[in-house]
Amino acid sequence: MTFPAPRPAAPYGMPPIPQGPSPLAPPAVELQSVVRRYGSGDTTVTALDGVSIAFPSGTWTAVMGPSGSGKSTLLHCAAGLDRADEGRVVVAGRDITRAPEAVLTDLRRRSLGFVFQNFNLVGALTAEQNVALPMRLARARLDRRTVRAALADVGLADRGKHRPRELSGGQQQRVAIARAMATRPDVLFADEPTGALDSRSARTVLDLMRRVVDSPGPQDGSPAQCVVMVTHDPVAAAAADAVVFLRDGRLVDRLVGASARDVADRLATLED
Repeated sequence: MTFPAPRPAAPYGMPPIPQGPSPLAPPAVELQSVVRRYGSGDTTVTALDGVSIAFPSGTWTAVMGPSGSGKSTLLHCAAGLDRADEGRVVVAGRDITRAPEAVLTDLRRRSLGFVFQNFNLVGALTAEQNVALPMRLARARLDRRTVRAALADVGLADRGKHRPRELSGGQQQRVAIARAMATRPDVLFADEPTGALDSRSARTVLDLMRRVVDSPGPQDGSPAQCVVMVTHDPVAAAAADAVVFLRDGRLVDRLVGASARDVADRLATLED
């Protein structure tokens, strides 16, 4: 199986290295021969074992595999939430592998969005305040119109003053997506975003994620957004453009345009 070859990258803080014209969208995130280990000595566990993969701008990729295959570790390394022991992680043409934590924190606030299974909303804040929180943390100018537009985009224009306990699970996840979308990040990372939802709410969330990818970029010429989603649900995975499969920390397969049944069948073979 062939995955996109690694490309040269500038250290974080330097301009991206021009790649020249290409029929493919430029990668929003690349992992180049990434190894991640936990523990030491006889208890060492290799969570990622030489993973190389590119996630192009304007695409949605689902990451699947058996329990312990390295799915979440891949997402965490790609997002700078965890450090690779070997290899490189490149975001928007910049090598962040050894970037200082302060730089990674700024990157996550300004260029990356996150959606998790447990929503991660602040219970004491309203929906509007939760959506605005990343802007406040980044000390960016708070544009209330942007916040309200983000909630309107997820169908919650009339829920801005409600706190999480006053919203259903599906509504809370939509607030989390609005929060992630409000700053128009280059990459949206989603870890089991439909895992705690009923089927109808899950469908709504998947439709919103499709809109993130398919929406045209802003007029300043910046690239379309990229979604990287870890999931165990074949229906959710089938909504993505492509599905990659891991086993024992290694990439073992990739499906494009697959049905939920195709995804489920492939996952079952990996779990045997």
